[in-house]
Amino acid sequence: MRKKIVVPGELVSEERKKVGSHVFVENGKIYSDVLGLVYSDSQDASVVALHGKYVPQREDLIIGIVVQETFGGYIVDINSFYYSFISKEFIRDRLQRGAIISAKILSVNEINEAELGQVRVFYGGEIINISSVKIPRVIGKNASMMEALKAGTGANIMVGRNGRIWAKGGNTQLLAEAIKKIETESHLSNLTSKIESFLKEKNNKA
Repeated sequence: MRKKIVVPGELVSEERKKVGSHVFVENGKIYSDVLGLVYSDSQDASVVALHGKYVPQREDLIIGIVVQETFGGYIVDINSFYYSFISKEFIRDRLQRGAIISAKILSVNEINEAELGQVRVFYGGEIINISSVKIPRVIGKNASMMEALKAGTGANIMVGRNGRIWAKGGNTQLLAEAIKKIETESHLSNLTSKIESFLKEKNNKA
C-alpha cells in the first residue's frame, strides 16, 4: 500500500478506483480535498485528514468540557463543529461550568450534532489536546502506545476519540511532550518503540 502526504486539490490517482474519504473525482482523476495521508491500493483510494475538527461517530468515547447549564441539561464542548447536549437524567450530580467529563456518543443527527450519555465526571487532572485524526496513534495497536505512555510517565490517562486526553498524576509535562512527538511523527513506522526510547531517555536524565 502506497502512502504519501497530499494537500487539497493534489492528485491522488489517475486510475479508476473506488473512492473513500476526503477525495473527489474530476475528469476521471481522483484528488484530495484535505491535507492528509494517502491510502491507495489497486482498488481503493482515500485520504486520512491530518488536521480538522472532530466528526462525531455513534459509540465514540469522548472527553468534553461543560460550557453552560440549561433547564434540561448541559451544553458541552466536544471539540467538534457544534456543541453537544447531555440530559440531566443521565447525571446524578450538578455540573459546574468548566467541568471535565467523559461520555459516549449516543446519537448523531444529519448536521453532526451529538447527544451524549454514560457520563463520568473527572476531578482534577488536565487536558492535553491533539488532532483527533491522530488519536489512533496515541492508542496504538492493542493499546500498545497507551501502555507505553502510562509506564513512561506514571500518569493516569483516558483518551477521547475527539482529540482530547485527560491525564492526572505522574509526569504530565513529559506526557504532553510525548503526545506532541506522536502528533508530529505520526506518519513514521515503529512509532511506539520511538516513544518508549524517548521516554526512557528523558527519565534517565531526570
